[in-house]
Parts: sequence; C-alpha cells; structure tokens
Amino acid sequence: MSTPPHQAVPPQNTGHNEPPGEGRAGLRAGRLGVAAIVFFVVAAVAPMAAIVGASPVVFSVNGVAAPATYLLAALLFVVFSVGYVTMSRHITNAGGFVAYIAQGFGPRLATAAAGLAILAYTALQAALWSQYSVFAQQLITDKLGVDVPAWVLLFATLAVVTALTVRGVDVSLKVLGLLVLLEVAAFVVLDVAIIFGGGVSGNSLAAFDPSALVGPGLGVAFLFCITCFTGFEATVVFSEEAKDPHRTIPRAVYTSIAFIGVFYALTTWALGNSVGADAVQAAATDDPAGFVFAIAEAEVGAWLSTVMEILVVTSFIAMLIGFQNMLSRYLYALGRAKVLPHRLGEANAKTGTPAAAALVVGVALAIILAVFELAGADPITVTFSWLLSLGTVSLIVILALTSASIIAFFARTRLETSIWKTKVAPAGALLGFAVVGWLAVQNYDVLLGGQGGVARWLLLLIQLCAALGFGWAALRPDIDYQAELV
Repeated sequence: MSTPPHQAVPPQNTGHNEPPGEGRAGLRAGRLGVAAIVFFVVAAVAPMAAIVGASPVVFSVNGVAAPATYLLAALLFVVFSVGYVTMSRHITNAGGFVAYIAQGFGPRLATAAAGLAILAYTALQAALWSQYSVFAQQLITDKLGVDVPAWVLLFATLAVVTALTVRGVDVSLKVLGLLVLLEVAAFVVLDVAIIFGGGVSGNSLAAFDPSALVGPGLGVAFLFCITCFTGFEATVVFSEEAKDPHRTIPRAVYTSIAFIGVFYALTTWALGNSVGADAVQAAATDDPAGFVFAIAEAEVGAWLSTVMEILVVTSFIAMLIGFQNMLSRYLYALGRAKVLPHRLGEANAKTGTPAAAALVVGVALAIILAVFELAGADPITVTFSWLLSLGTVSLIVILALTSASIIAFFARTRLETSIWKTKVAPAGALLGFAVVGWLAVQNYDVLLGGQGGVARWLLLLIQLCAALGFGWAALRPDIDYQAELV
C-alpha cells in the first residue's frame, strides 16, 4: 500500500532484490558503493571537457579569479547538500529530485517537475551529443587525415552508448572508470608540471583574493561554473542501487562535490599561474578553443596536448554514458510511479537494468538530433547552444524547487530537529539557485553564444512542460511517487 503524499516515509528496506510488484523486476540493490556513484557523477560533469570548454569562458569574464569562482559554485552545492543529505535518510528513489519534490509538495507539483526533468536532461544530452560529433570529427580529421561526416560519428556512437546503457550499469561503470581516470590523470600531470615549474606567476594566490572575485564578470562566470556541476543528481538517481543507501549516498554526495570543486579550482589555479595573473584573461579571450592545449604543450610537451585532445572526446563519451544511465532511471521511476507507461517502470530480470527506458532514451535522442540535422542546423551555434541553454535553465528551476521541498517536508513531518539542516541551509540554497536562475535568464544571450531571437522562445518549453506535467497529474489520481521507497 502506498503512503499518501502528506505522510512521511520512514526508512525501511523493501528488498529490491525481490520483484517490486507482481510480474515486475526492479533495480538491483547493493551493487554500487561510494566510489561507483562518484564515478558516475564525475563522468557526468566531464572534468576534461568542462575545463577545456568552460574555463576559458570563466577566465575571460572574471579574469584570474576563476578558481575562486569554481569554489563558490561548489559551496552552493555543499549548502544544498546539507538539507538534501538529511532528507535522503528518509527517501531513496531513482526518481531523483522529483521524488523529493513529491514528498514536499505532493504529486501534482512533482509531476510538473518531472516534465522539467525530462526536458532538462533530454536537452542537455542532445546538446552534448551535437558538440561531441564536432570534436570527434575534428580529432579524426586532424590526427588521421580521414574526413568522416560528423553525423555518422554522432549516430554510430549514440548506438554504442545506448547499447552499453541497455546492457547494464556494471558494463557502463567499467568503461566510465577507465575514461575518468585517464582524463583526471592527464590534468594531474599538467598541474604538477605547472606547480613545480612555477609558471609565469609562480604559485601565486592572487586567484583567491576576494577583491578579484567580486568583479563585474562574477555573475556570468558563476553561471558557467554552475553548469559544470550538472551531473550532481546522479547521487540521487542511483540511490536504489547503492550499498546501504542511507550511508553510501551522503558519503558519495560530499565526496563528489569536494572532488569536483577542488579539481576545478586547483586546475584553473595552475592554468592561471602558467599564463600569468595579468595575462590570463586576454589569453583565454583571444583563443578559447586552444587555451588549455597551448598551456599543456608549453608546460609539458606536444604529446600531452595531443593526449588531451583525444581525452576531450573520450570525456564526452563518459559524460554521455553517465547522463544516459541517469535519464533511463528517471524514466524507470516515472513509469513505476504511473506517470509514464508502466513498461518503462520494469527492469531486466537478469541485469536489474531499466533496459526499456534506456532504449527509449536512445531512440528519443536519435530522433531529436535527426530533426536538427535534417533542418541543416549548425551543430555548435544552433543545436548545442540552443539546447544546452534550455537544459541549464530547466535544471536550475528543478534545484530551486528541490530546495523549497526540503523546507516543506521537514516543516510538515518534523522528522529532524536541526534548524540548520532543515531550514537555514535549504533556504540558503533556494536563494542561491534563485539568483543563478535570474542570472541565467538575464544572460541568456551569453549562454547562447551571443545569439538570441528565436532561441529565446524555447524558454516557453519550461512553462509548457511544467504545465503539462501538472495537468497530467490532475487527470491521474493513481500516480504514486512512494512506490519502492526504501
């Protein structure tokens, strides 16, 4: 029997190794430890692609203070995680933040958020697939001299990643582990070379001077730093498959944020010192695409620059494997909750993987990308920019709603007594994400790479998807977000 939305759900073990309903197989519990979940999170944020792609933008708008800006973004997620981790003791659900919103505000607002979540992760994935195809084509052309159309690489790789996701989380994890370790190792080599070599600025701490942080470019820089944490929700989505989720998830949350925040800050600090505090802003602005590669070649050698060019492409693959696993579990949870067709809410009996949902994600992405391709859209200035901007704003709205739902949940249930964990920290996160959302809308043309016009109208999809979700929940009183909570 499901628990009504107004009641709290106490932690209990429902035995996910058993079928979660008559004739249905569920996700396999106990397979993922802290390290495995952290790998999924780190893969989804794609540190190599994020540093190469986003750090030049952060440097160009906020100068030498880029490392401190990344730490500021990490701090916001730490504050958010205080309430989120506290609530995770009472909820474990593959439905991600939607399950939290359901507990705080009920099924109608949760289903509105589900519409936003599907929009956000579908748009983000489609955008990243488009960007991947361009990077992959450039790599093959430059290094092998073979001219392969970008769309061929896109759909061929999409088929492989979809197959890995359908096959199971264990296979995906082995691939992710190798790719993530390689890209992190490459930056460790570069960071060590710069730190021990001194760089132009030596090991200057000017990057962390508060006066440098609060410059006129802070808002835009902070927004771009936030986008580098977009895979954070994996800590929630994989919770049903975690070993002892009430211990594993909190540890994975804080480990992920600490690693990502320190990694971004340390690496950008080293990059800034390599070029020089006074010159880094101009260098990043003049050649954003080659900024990191040029530093790698100057500090270590051409071989590292070449390795990093390859790892940027593999970083995209790791990120897309992580995102596709996340969204497939989202659809699985929504199918189980009777928001989507029940077939999506079933897992493979042998592997415990939401195979049907994973296949649907792959097919949906293929259709969306094919539409843009057939329309002749430029893969970077249109497909990537338009969809990434839309997905980013949608995700920020979900994070703000989740912060508010944490406050509502504990105000109603009083399961925890700490004011800091149940009120102050969630309220701080809500305010923080509200500011980030405002920055995103105000600087939407910047997210779009300087173009506006038609692309701005895509923001209406946020209201439309939320309204459709809310209306669908009003028509479906049997929607049950409490299914299989542990």
